[in-house]
Amino acid sequence: MSVSLAAVLKEVAPQAFYVGGAVRNSLLKRWSSDVDITLPQQDVKTVALALGKKLNAAVFEMDPAFGVWRLVTRREGIQIDVCAWQGKNLKEDLLRRDFTFNALAYPVTQPVCVAVKKENKQTKVLLKGLRRSQIIDFCGGLQAVKERQIRLTSAKVFKEDPLRMLRAFRCGAELNFSIDVSVLKQIKKDAPLIWQSAGERIQEELTRLFNTPKSYEKLLLMEKSGLLTALFPVLEEQRSCARVYYGTGGVLSHTLAVFKRMEYLLEHLDKAFPKYAKKLKPYIANKALLKMAALLHDIAKPATAKKVGDRLRFFYHEERGARMAKTILEKLHYSRADIRLICAMIGQHLRPSNLASNDVITDRGAYHFFKDLADAALPLLLLCWADYTSYVTDYQLKRIIPRSGERMMSLERAKKTANIGKTLRHMQVLSLLLSKYFDQPKKMKPSRLINGKDVMDTLHLPPGPQIGEILEKVAEAQAEGKVFTREDALAFLAHLSK
Repeated sequence: MSVSLAAVLKEVAPQAFYVGGAVRNSLLKRWSSDVDITLPQQDVKTVALALGKKLNAAVFEMDPAFGVWRLVTRREGIQIDVCAWQGKNLKEDLLRRDFTFNALAYPVTQPVCVAVKKENKQTKVLLKGLRRSQIIDFCGGLQAVKERQIRLTSAKVFKEDPLRMLRAFRCGAELNFSIDVSVLKQIKKDAPLIWQSAGERIQEELTRLFNTPKSYEKLLLMEKSGLLTALFPVLEEQRSCARVYYGTGGVLSHTLAVFKRMEYLLEHLDKAFPKYAKKLKPYIANKALLKMAALLHDIAKPATAKKVGDRLRFFYHEERGARMAKTILEKLHYSRADIRLICAMIGQHLRPSNLASNDVITDRGAYHFFKDLADAALPLLLLCWADYTSYVTDYQLKRIIPRSGERMMSLERAKKTANIGKTLRHMQVLSLLLSKYFDQPKKMKPSRLINGKDVMDTLHLPPGPQIGEILEKVAEAQAEGKVFTREDALAFLAHLSK
């Protein structure tokens, strides 16, 4: 297929050009998820159908307004988009694109090999043997690729499609490109336009950005250019809130620090939780979701800030924050399941701190934590790690992280070592909770030994809410190590009746 695809394109569509990400990525030796070709409007349908027959591909019209047809080869799953020129000719089409590194074209008649591979069940392609001298470049795209820099094709790029502002940061993170100062200046001017873009398109770009290990770096640039707070106006309110406590940037500086720590944790899980890193990996598969929770976890602090004596308090900010986050996430068209998870994390992110207010964390208390949080419990512990560690410097974190798996220090000792001690103790609390969850599953997730009928028969009770309450008492007894078998559970019931 790698040879025949290039040959078929040359035979069926000699007037076409390879364009877009496939050309750019191939110059960078990066594999692409598809192949884009462009040609005159009147040829698109004919070429798409002919390619479909030659390549044994499924063919359908994807965007009639812009003249886009999509093919997916049945054997290897190669995706090919056949697109009409946007303008009178190829030059106009390229100059209408967003960034100069995307405004490159390569004639299908020129020598090239379309290499194909499977990666994580996805088909990837690479244009091998591109002749740089034959690449069509009207606005310095080749130089931008060489210098690994994002530059605009024109100053009106963002007005034509405001989502391109977000795409600049996403591309920068994915490709490890810097963003030219002129681009950032233009974003600062056009940032208020961002919500002209559809919510689901914004979510897609944020997800791709947050899934990279470079998202914190780009998030800082987004904040500096005004795009972050244009996307999330509620974050602007954080900037002037609690400056006495958080410094010049107020709560916003704390939010960004938590995001930074979350990114570090997701990339260095083995350092934070060496014993449980492998078991935690399934829970960090959606890195973007965890980072979004970090970004929104304190959004209600400005709305709930209240001075009590000489202290600034944020009563119920976690509960209110969950409601505010739900509104934001719905606007971005997140799935119901994702919204429930993020909102549960935000709404309960003080729970581990409440547990940590005691010198001893009982099995019963841990059981209720995992029961109440259900699927959100482990993701919440990761959010709390990012939250707690945001209060210490990188150097301090490096010093204390090896000690986070040690036995939990006392409250009194933690107080003597100021902020760093408090942070370390909280980290030890999280490690303790993970050890209870993974090492004591019969206590934290006890299997039901008896049912409601057993309760009614043993205690001679009618059906009602009290049956569920009694079954919960049995589960608590299992968590505390008092009940192990069905016989133990029935004996426990008999004891309750006395």
